[in-house]
Amino acid sequence: MSPSMVGMSFLVLGIILLLGKWIRVITPNLQKLFIPSSLIGGFLALILGPQVLGNLVEGLEYENTAFSILAGGIFPEDMLAIWASLPGLFINIIFATLFLGKKLPGIREIWNIAGPQVSFGQTVAWGQYVFGILVTFLILTPYFGINPIAGALIEIGFEGGHGTAAGMASTFAEAGFPEGADLSIGLATVGLLFSVILGILLLNYGVRTGKSSILKVPDEISLKKSEQAGVVDFDARECAGKITTRPESIEPLSMHFAYVGVAIGIGYIILQILQLIEELAWGRTTGIHLLEHMPLFPLAMIGGIILEMFLDRFDTYKTLDRNLMMRIQGLSLDILIVSAIATLSLEAIGGNLAPFLILSIVGIFWNVAAFLLLAPRMIPSYWFERGMGDFGQSMGMTASGLLLMKIADPENRSPALESFGYKQLMFEPVVGGGLFTATSVPLIFNFGPVPVLIFTAVVMLFWSGLGLLYFGRK
Repeated sequence: MSPSMVGMSFLVLGIILLLGKWIRVITPNLQKLFIPSSLIGGFLALILGPQVLGNLVEGLEYENTAFSILAGGIFPEDMLAIWASLPGLFINIIFATLFLGKKLPGIREIWNIAGPQVSFGQTVAWGQYVFGILVTFLILTPYFGINPIAGALIEIGFEGGHGTAAGMASTFAEAGFPEGADLSIGLATVGLLFSVILGILLLNYGVRTGKSSILKVPDEISLKKSEQAGVVDFDARECAGKITTRPESIEPLSMHFAYVGVAIGIGYIILQILQLIEELAWGRTTGIHLLEHMPLFPLAMIGGIILEMFLDRFDTYKTLDRNLMMRIQGLSLDILIVSAIATLSLEAIGGNLAPFLILSIVGIFWNVAAFLLLAPRMIPSYWFERGMGDFGQSMGMTASGLLLMKIADPENRSPALESFGYKQLMFEPVVGGGLFTATSVPLIFNFGPVPVLIFTAVVMLFWSGLGLLYFGRK
């Protein structure tokens, strides 16, 4: 595979992202649904690739005509192969940047402010495992013959999102369930779409029934035309980040990218140490290797936390800027989503269509039910505004949660945004792409679904009990 093809692959991805943006700008319905441009671009690339356009041309049998060159889609095979490898790489960048440049408060401060949302968010995440494993164990495996590992797909796809789903492709393959990667990416796409669609419906429901403490009339649920189009007004535009180093010394963006590399490197070293400990402690005697199948990205996040703690103490010049780090994260996420959807295997989803639909319905039903039934009983104040953030994240990704919170509380009058940010510090390291998410597939592979079901049910009951009996009574 030539270096020029690698470069061309990124250039074409940039064009696809731009086309996705302009499609969103000129399509009011996509704006009203707040569909991300990366998602639109990913579907555009999927349609123009071999699985849709290519199969269509082959089905119409346009031999010996100008259309015959489109039999494999408009993208070369080498380009598709490069795109297929990008999600597994860029997810490490995304997780490494999660806490870089973010001031890390004390555990007590996090607990006092975000404790209710930690309890609710953890309940929803562990519940996705419980109901996913249950429906797989009782229905999908006996009647459809699907691998029991499918029980982890709802949490990986919904709570983890496209990045986690794509980052675990090698783990699925090593566990003998390679189609799990495509199914989880498909579930992540379903979750992202329905997070916004159902979120808007729930916002209207909350306003009409008086559950919202901020919005009082349905007409308030709106954004300006430029905001719907995803464009910042000219007079309201801000700098993307602070220039922390002089460019003649080192370009600030290069400096921040280097920090990301250090964080990923720390995570890689931790992973190698853990795998060595596992091999020496029990791997040789039992033959059970959980960490052998563990992806790098959750430990890249730990590496980012370690690096942030080090810089916070020893970097007297404060050379790390959070906004610049967020721009690196955003770029990586856009590339990941476009490339993941563009190379999504429709054959894998089509071959497991019934299990895919059942998992989608179960995941959506649990998230909506948890928001309506548990959030008001676990979050003592501003439950609707604070719960909307957790609902958006549990269905799609963090950006979905932030979007729904912005609509529910446009002037940030509630503690929703602050508590949501603090909650991430006690949430992301474990689930939603954290350590347990990464080990859930090896756990089911090595021990079977029943022990994992029992464990996740106990943890879910712990967090729900804490939310209902402690925070809910405040």
